[in-house]
Amino acid sequence: MWINWEFYKKMSDREIIDAKYGYKSHKKIPVVKNIDQMPDQKWHRRISFIKSGIRIIGYGFIPFNLITATALLVVSEAVGIIEELV
Repeated sequence: MWINWEFYKKMSDREIIDAKYGYKSHKKIPVVKNIDQMPDQKWHRRISFIKSGIRIIGYGFIPFNLITATALLVVSEAVGIIEELV
């Protein structure tokens, strides 16, 4: 197989790969629009952990006190609503 090295010398590494395999091997990075309207991932994760902790405690109270368990599970749902607003 004969290779035209002069042709490859003028191309970048990315262009050589594209020419060898016959397709564009790289993808364009998507542009994120309205970044100011996206949720804060750090706070969303923290509140999610707090909500999960309240749920675990609430489920742990089920065999001992249903009123306390119910109250904790309702509070965890309220925290879940706050989580979605962050």
